[in-house]
Amino acid sequence: MNFPVQAITLDLDDTLWPFAPIGARIDQVLFDWMQQHSPATAVMYPVAAMRELRERSFHANPHLHHDLSALRRLTLQEALEKSGADLALLEPAYEAFYAARNQVEFYPDALDALARIAARVPVAALSNGNADLQRIGLSHHFTFQLGSREHGAAKPAASIFHAACDRLGVAPAHVLHVGDHAEMDVVGAMQAGLRGCWINREAHPWHHPSLQPDLQFDTLTGLADWLDANASAGRP
Repeated sequence: MNFPVQAITLDLDDTLWPFAPIGARIDQVLFDWMQQHSPATAVMYPVAAMRELRERSFHANPHLHHDLSALRRLTLQEALEKSGADLALLEPAYEAFYAARNQVEFYPDALDALARIAARVPVAALSNGNADLQRIGLSHHFTFQLGSREHGAAKPAASIFHAACDRLGVAPAHVLHVGDHAEMDVVGAMQAGLRGCWINREAHPWHHPSLQPDLQFDTLTGLADWLDANASAGRP
């Protein structure tokens, strides 16, 4: 399939890097940090208990689902309060979390493919997560980064896709959104009037009854190859 692509919006977690190893490392880093700085908190909230607390906080605060940083702070605050710790530890604990959160291990294809894609069309990061591209060292590949926290609503809300298109100065029909999540990325983008590209690394089946991805690849390299093969894709 060939169609004009004048800009790309790109998901981050589980598209450029797997999130599961990050999540596991965060849990251990926070536990180790608490052992050093607030032993009572570490005793009350070992890894499994802190994870359970985080999940409870997520379900209890649906109005904050677009702001994972706020939810993380709520979790840390509750853990500190219930263990009798000094709440002055909240921001240092959050910083320990955030440093670990931005230590990513890229998929083997991701960096080279991203460089190839960004050399051909403008790329904007569009994520529900709270990764920091400057800390990670990727910001030079992106025109801008738009997160759900900054926007005030998360994918698959049409408004976040439209906000990205507005900042790119490109009509939604000529923007290709690329991501791993069938509903939040591909269906959300297509229902907002963008093109949708599914990076389906694990060969999941597609279940939507009426929509099909415009493009589907098992690596980001597949998209870079498609753009190279359709050299006119970036021109209207």
